[in-house]
Amino acid sequence: MKKAIIIGATSGLGNEVAKQLLAAGWQLGIAGRREAELVAFQKQSPDKIAIQPLDVTQNDASEKLEQLIAKVGGMDLFFLASGIGYQNPDLESDKEIRTLETNVVGFSRTVTTAYRFFRQQGHGHIAVISSVAGTRGIGASASYSASKRFQYTYIDALEQLAKAQKVDIHFTDIRPGFVETAILNPDKKYPMLMTLEYAGKCIVKALKCKKRIAVIDWRYSILVFVMRSIPRCIWNRLSIKN
Repeated sequence: MKKAIIIGATSGLGNEVAKQLLAAGWQLGIAGRREAELVAFQKQSPDKIAIQPLDVTQNDASEKLEQLIAKVGGMDLFFLASGIGYQNPDLESDKEIRTLETNVVGFSRTVTTAYRFFRQQGHGHIAVISSVAGTRGIGASASYSASKRFQYTYIDALEQLAKAQKVDIHFTDIRPGFVETAILNPDKKYPMLMTLEYAGKCIVKALKCKKRIAVIDWRYSILVFVMRSIPRCIWNRLSIKN
């Protein structure tokens, strides 16, 4: 039976992917900040789900991740879905710092723990949820778009490191567009909005194929191409809200 560790499984895409992997017969270790939600999820299939309260911004996150891996009895897939972001055109320091603590520091802390485990094991699969927002710097969400670009580059670097160290680790960088999750403002309308179930199915398909970069979905693939094609002098004049 395949074993997956999912960080950020209490809500959003992490929760949806956990549901779909469970339905596909995976053994799961799920982690997140809210223990009550973890316990509630575990009740669906207590024999197939282990839980571990974990906050990626805390120094003990690596230790708790290792504990969860031990509870499950190993790991074939590490899936990181933890992430936050704000529209913050006033650059309020607390919002910028919280975003970086989660999306950069917490990201690095947990992904490197997974990498070290797979290096010792000799093989594995690391998958992370980044965002199409990392394609270009977005003024209204500076720390969010920059942190997602960091994630792109970090996974690139680990992929190169794995090849240099001759370790069979696959990497999947999942880049969704707008998905119906709590991170979005419920009072706003978003273009090309995807349901959780649909986005989850696209993600699970990408995981199964071990796709290196998965833009979710095809409409956002076109958008990313357009974003990359816009000259800097024009891009800097645009007002983009994510």
